[in-house]
This record gives sequence, structure tokens and C-alpha cells, in this order.
Amino acid sequence: EIIDKINSLSADSEREINQKLSYLIRDENSNVQTLCSRLDKNIIPLIKDILKTKARLNEVEELLEFRTEQIEALIDLKTGKSEHNPYDIWIIKNEPVPKALEKQKNTCLPWSPVITVIALINKKEYLTSMIKSVISQTYSRWELILIHDAGDYRDERIKKAHTIKEAFSLCKGSFVTFINSSDRLSPFALFDILQVINKYPKSDFIYSDEDSISEDGSRHSPHFKPDWSPDTLRSFNYINHICLKKSLVDKVGTDYISDYDYILRASEEAKEIIHIPSILYHSRIKCINKEHDIKALKNHLERTGFEGNVEGGQSDGFYKVTYKIKDNPKISILIPTKDHAEDLKRCVTSVTDKSTYKNLEIIIIENGSSEKETFIFYDELKKKDNIKIIKWEKPFNYSACNNFVAASSTGDILLFLNNDTEVINPDWLERMIEHVQRKEVGAAGAKLYYPDNSVQHGGVIIDKKTQARHLYRHAPKDDTGYFGRLKTVQNVSAVTGACLMVKKEVFEEAGRFDEKFALAFNDTDLCLKIRQMGYLIVWTPYAELYHYECKTRGTLDSREKVESFRKEQELFHSRWISVLQKGDPYFSPHLTLKEEDFFLLKEEGERKIYSSVEIELKI
Repeated sequence: EIIDKINSLSADSEREINQKLSYLIRDENSNVQTLCSRLDKNIIPLIKDILKTKARLNEVEELLEFRTEQIEALIDLKTGKSEHNPYDIWIIKNEPVPKALEKQKNTCLPWSPVITVIALINKKEYLTSMIKSVISQTYSRWELILIHDAGDYRDERIKKAHTIKEAFSLCKGSFVTFINSSDRLSPFALFDILQVINKYPKSDFIYSDEDSISEDGSRHSPHFKPDWSPDTLRSFNYINHICLKKSLVDKVGTDYISDYDYILRASEEAKEIIHIPSILYHSRIKCINKEHDIKALKNHLERTGFEGNVEGGQSDGFYKVTYKIKDNPKISILIPTKDHAEDLKRCVTSVTDKSTYKNLEIIIIENGSSEKETFIFYDELKKKDNIKIIKWEKPFNYSACNNFVAASSTGDILLFLNNDTEVINPDWLERMIEHVQRKEVGAAGAKLYYPDNSVQHGGVIIDKKTQARHLYRHAPKDDTGYFGRLKTVQNVSAVTGACLMVKKEVFEEAGRFDEKFALAFNDTDLCLKIRQMGYLIVWTPYAELYHYECKTRGTLDSREKVESFRKEQELFHSRWISVLQKGDPYFSPHLTLKEEDFFLLKEEGERKIYSSVEIELKI
């Protein structure tokens, strides 16, 4: 009788939703009744949200059962029944509960291939735990091949091999993944992989997020990774663990010296690389061999046609790749300005006096200056052969004046530079040119600091809430960032126009700056157009400058400027709405920005503290 009444309701009105809810609460067999009495204010809105989906009663009950388990676990944490940190709460709220795992076991997808798990025995004391994590998978079509193990196992899906080559020859799976005997798989790991290969049948290289496990089995230090990011991979092995299509395994072969080497080789041959933004792997021991990793990177550069040098980075496991600059390309540095002679002089002098790269021209874009000091400095600049001053006599429009001057520039590469910047390291231009010269890269950006040495720019993240934001704003200069991101070359969605380098031909191909963006979003809009054309955007920490912000266009100090900014924000949002809704590919959906950083959490005791800046996990 209750089921019939509930299914007859349309859930179109608040009254009917409340009526539907009352049936559920009155049902003595429903665990919702008990839960509502314990957590009334929190559970009622959740139930209403589910009811608004117009799901049938059995579906509503299933959804509520999943949510009930999660909420009851949260109650135990928050009432002090167990110790917890923000990551414990994230796990409860984001990973499948037992009933959801049971449902996975009974789920059939169109393509259900065997997945081979190859286990490398590095710590035998954890072997039982690793094997148990494989046996506990909700997807049962797997085989486990143990290398260098003498154990006897009843499960016919478990095999043994003496070498990795023999293990590959024994593979029956269409996909192959790898695990160390000290580590564990999440119970839903293979099921998530199965979902991906059904959704993306051409995928042949799959990786996921991961965390670490301590001696007592507790989980910590989650690494929420970016989507495929080749420059990040050359900086450190952020991928770490992979699942490959067997045809790709056969192509890569067994001639590799380390996991890093194998991943680099596989990435070179892969047709479609997919990142699963879920914690599927739990690592206990991380083995780093610096000598092997550097050799692997050098071999990778040779195979991919790059000439360069590889050296150790800011800490173990991180590396700095320096590419050889070819053909000595000419750089045109474009600097818009209006008065602020002291700032302009500091900027230009730092470029001319500090830069070790000399094949450049500097073009000052003069836009309505009136101060005597400015023109005195211009007279000094006119004496230099590689500096010229071009007047922009129309009202200030960052995009229009830069487009105008870029058309008459003589460089192969353009560098858009604010007049309120100051060069720090002499090889800053080389560290940007080395990336922009690569055919797959469209633009590059630098690491910028405020005068107090805190970070002003560590790349730009795009999101549907604020459209575009700087990463790591106000972080201390020596902060390493989340998993070393402030100290490593990486791919980003966009970089600031305060110091933006782009190939001239790519700039023209992208349609130059859109002049509808006179004050803001012009740089991010350009970068997104460049990415849309298939190019990468690179951010490097090895080109460093100070940025005395807002001297180029000023602050939003008038009603007209505020209104202009608002219109440009609306235009950017409408133009890139589909991109914004998908989220930033280089920024995990599980992380949230607080003070423009995306450091995960500050851990205590022996666990690593990622940053001194306040951080936040999206829970």
C-alpha cells in the first residue's frame, strides 16, 4: 500500500515531497527513521534531494542505504568514536560503501575482459595483504601473476613466474596492471578500470590517483593527480602505477630499467591515455633510484627527438630537464606602459642588464603618458639599437595595443611583459624559449613573486565559479607546493599575461588577443584558444620575476572599470562554459582552492606537511 502511494506521487511540489518523506519515516522497517532521529537537520535535505529525482521506491531506498552507511560512519567520527582527519572524512564521503561494492559485483558491462595483475615481490611480509586486496576485487575476471614467489595458492586465478618476461608470456588478460607486493589495490580498482575501458574502448594507457598506507594500515598522503601532463611526467613520475592494454605491453617489451622508464616508454607508444580521478592504489614503499631515473629520462629525450640535459630536481624523485635551444630565435618583448617611469626603468634595465639571451628586441607600447620623467627615460631608450617605442593613441585596451605592435614585431617568438615586472634569474628567457620552441607547445609562463617574496603566479586554474584564478598566490617563495608542484615544470590550462611567451605563428593562428577583453581574461582566453588547437601550455619555476601588480592597467578604481570587468567576465564565461563545466584537466576535482592554493591537508607527526599555507580538501 505504501509503495503504491509513493509511486503515484509526482514529486513536483514541496507538499508531495514532504508526504513522500513521511511515508519513509513512518515505515518501521526503514533505517531512515532511526537515522532521522539522530541527524535530523542533515539527513532530511539529502532525502529530499533523492526524492526530487522521481526515482521509484526501490531505487530511493537503495540510494538512501548507501548514504545512510556514509552518514553513520561520519557520525562515529564526529562524535569522537574514532580518530579522524579530513582525509578520513573524504574517504567516507567519496568511496563506495559496502552495499555499493556488493552492487558492483552483480553489475555486467558490455565488455568484460580478463585483467592481468602482475605482482613484483619486493616485501614478502606484506604479500598476504596484497593478495587479499586482489581477491577482494568487486570485478572477478582477473588473474594474478606472482614473480619470484614460492607459495602455494588454491585460487586457480593465481599463477607464478620467475621473470617479468615469463609473466608477460603467461598473460591471458586484455589489459595488464602492476602492483608491488608491499602495496594494495582498492576493492573497486578493477571495476573502475572496467568502466573506463567500456566508456573509452580505444584507451590503452590508464592511471589513477593513489595514497600511502602506514605500518598500521591507515591511509594518508593522497595524491590527486592531473590528467595526462607530459611535462609534469618529465619532472617526476607522477603517474607511478598503470594499467595497459596487452597490445601496448607487447609493443613496449621488457627492456626497461625502472618503473619510471617503463611508464615513459609506454606513454610514447600510447594512443589514448586516461586518468581515473579515484584512489585505486595504496602504496607502502616508494623506491627511487636517481641514477636509473636520469638515464631513463635521457633515453626518453633521445627517443622523442629532443636534445637536452637531465639533472636532479628540488628533492629525491624530482628532475630538471633542460632542452637545447635551436637556431637562436629572435624574441620580441612587448611592454605596454603609461607613465610609472621608475617601474618601467626597473623592468627594462633588468631585461637588458641581467638577461644572458641577447637575440631580442624590446618594444615599448606608449599609451597616453604625461609625466616628464617618462619622456626623459624614453630619450635614453631611443639611443639603444634593440629598443623602440611605438605609440598607441587610442584608449587603453591591453589586447588591442599588443595586437597592434605584435604585427610589426620582427621576432619569431613574442613575449608579453608587464611594465611592473623585474627579472630575477639571468637565464629566464632561455628557460621559457626551451619550451616554446617545441612544436607541441604553444605558450609558456613564468613563476612570479610579490615584492615580499611570496608567490604571485604559479599558473592559472579555470573553474566555473571564478573562471580563472592564479595558483599558489601568497605561498612562501621556498614552498614546494602540493607534491612539488611549485618547484617543477608542468602543464597548466593557462598562464598570466604579465609574462607570457608564445610563438608568433601560434599567436596569429589563434586569432591573437580578443580585443573584446580590454582589461581582463585576455591572457586566459588566448591560452584556452591555443589549447583548443592542440598545443600545450607550460609553466616553469626556472624563469623567475618580481611582479609589482597592477601598474600596467591600474586597479579597478572606477565604476567604468568595474563594469568593464564584469562584462568581460560574463563574455569569458559564456564563451568557455563547456570547458569550465568540465573542470581544469590539470586540477583534481577532489581538491579545492583556499587562498588560491590547492594543497591538500596539513598532516601531523611523521607525515609530510605539504605547505605552510592554509589548505583545504573538498569534502
